[in-house]
Amino acid sequence: MMKILITVKTYPTLSKKYNELVCTAGFCEEGRWIRIYPIQFRQLDYANQYRKYEWIEIDLEKNKDDFRPESYHPVNLDAMPKILSKIGTENNWQGRKTLCLRKVYDDLTLLINEAKDKNICMSLAVFKPQKVINFIWEEVEREWDDSKIIAMKQLNLFEQSDKELKIVRKLPYKFSYVFEDTQGKKSTLKYTDD
Repeated sequence: MMKILITVKTYPTLSKKYNELVCTAGFCEEGRWIRIYPIQFRQLDYANQYRKYEWIEIDLEKNKDDFRPESYHPVNLDAMPKILSKIGTENNWQGRKTLCLRKVYDDLTLLINEAKDKNICMSLAVFKPQKVINFIWEEVEREWDDSKIIAMKQLNLFEQSDKELKIVRKLPYKFSYVFEDTQGKKSTLKYTDD
């Protein structure tokens, strides 16, 4: 069992293999990043639908199909994560800062170089831009692709469900930030956090 502080949850997306997924990430107790994928978040009982900055306990194993070192997946997709406690915003968010801001990048080139370095090798990091230039939202398709909906509605012969999963409404926009780092490098990054 691993204890993870949840700090990232993406908006649900449809999957032909897992129906609907949420990519989740956070920190282990020792401060190392962990990505948990797949999580069928909305299929969890409401009491087990963890929030950001809640500690959960879940049985995970390294995801051998994903080259990224932080990637893990649940040993059993049907197992419920256990919600342990929440870190609040008391004392100017000090509890969250202590865990989440151990290493903060402000130079995007350095971050990318370290991500590619075989001795460091990472795909998750905390980045603080020097200056936010713009927030962009663009309209995209308003409905899910029909093939994904059809695949979700077809139940596997061995799968039994007490309740029909209501398909999450598709977010009809995509979002990104335009920013500069401390070296004046201008970049645009997509935003997918929920």
